[in-house]
Amino acid sequence: MTLIRSVLALMLAVMLAVRPAHAQSILRDAETEAWLHEMATPLAKAAGLDPRNVELVLINDPSLNAFVMTGQTIYVHSGTILQADNANQLQGIIAHELGHIAAGHSVRFGPEGMKGASSVSILSLLAAVGAIAAGAGEAGMAIMGLGQRAALGKVLAFNRQQESRTDQAGARYLERAGISGRGSIEFFEKIQNQEYRYAIPQDNDYMRTHPLSADRISALESLYRQSPYWDTPTDPKLEAQFERIKAKLFGFIEDPERTLRKYPESDTSAPARVARAYAWHKGAYPDQAAAETDALLAENPNDPYILELKGQVLLESGRPEDAVAPLERAIENAPDQPLIATLLGHALIASEDPDMLPRAIEVLRGAVAHDRLNPFAWYQLGIAYSQTGDEARAALASAEQHSMSRQPELAVRSAQMAMNGIPKGTPDWIRAQDILMVAQNEIEDGRD
Repeated sequence: MTLIRSVLALMLAVMLAVRPAHAQSILRDAETEAWLHEMATPLAKAAGLDPRNVELVLINDPSLNAFVMTGQTIYVHSGTILQADNANQLQGIIAHELGHIAAGHSVRFGPEGMKGASSVSILSLLAAVGAIAAGAGEAGMAIMGLGQRAALGKVLAFNRQQESRTDQAGARYLERAGISGRGSIEFFEKIQNQEYRYAIPQDNDYMRTHPLSADRISALESLYRQSPYWDTPTDPKLEAQFERIKAKLFGFIEDPERTLRKYPESDTSAPARVARAYAWHKGAYPDQAAAETDALLAENPNDPYILELKGQVLLESGRPEDAVAPLERAIENAPDQPLIATLLGHALIASEDPDMLPRAIEVLRGAVAHDRLNPFAWYQLGIAYSQTGDEARAALASAEQHSMSRQPELAVRSAQMAMNGIPKGTPDWIRAQDILMVAQNEIEDGRD
């Protein structure tokens, strides 16, 4: 048993050393998600994937990184967008990550990548046990350490091979989609500059998860330059959206003072106004924030994302009844945006007008129909149901929320309340039963 436990500990150490961080918070924004999806669609088709099944998730992390873990979800760090110079660079990143998805790397890493590592680890462990049993304790520990390093080296070598193949796949997808690879090269050069800045060794790739950046640039540049799309400019609309989304993200994440320095009031461009609107709003200057959104709406009165921003400023400044009108207009111009619908539902409830509750339930039900994995939307829907006296469906909404928040005990309690008040056999009753069964299984798994 001690030997097995030691092997498991060793393998766990290897896996922890190479897995990407995934505990950061997720950032959700309707405009950003729509833009990322629009950029990914032609590339996903080029990769032979259904764009509807590819999801891009924005992680609140200042580092320059993107990764795939399981399924068809690409995680993009906020720092990647903030450090990118243009939309074409993001296209190169998405093409690369789609290569991982198309090749099934997130699934194959376990059985293939760990196979060689486990054999090396177990052999070195057995050798170490023999040395320790013979009285050579220090030698035994040294053997074990070398074995762990060799195991990690096996895993990293496999990962580097995957990355090289994925670079090639990303280049193919860009060409099939008629997109230049210039931005991809620029981004690899950006990574290389960061490596130089932080004195990351460039002469030894043994303990690296990715190939040397210089090697990647050399291998890809000749390939990209042969493409007929090398000099093809990016869609101006995508570039304009990129500049606005980058400014919006900066204004949302950074301190207001820094945002106002980067985007001074003398800059009247749309990206600068969006960034300042967030800065003023965060700094508790709602009138200045509203002035920026009004200036943007004067140029484009039907922009759903600026209407959303204006509604958010009014709602979070204590004026929910005034927020309803711009949010309703935003929904009219972007009817398939569940995040905007959720914000509208919140404003309708916060207005404390009972006559607005039926509309709140309507838009929130539409929001969760398009985006079931939104705990806040379920929370708001539960409030709306409760305020109309429908406690059974309020309990069902709470069960959905608790299920997503990994609170199985509360999910069980809420699901049982829902089943007691909803007619048996109806879709809502069946959904409550499903949540109950899943939550009970989670509780049992936790006990095991």
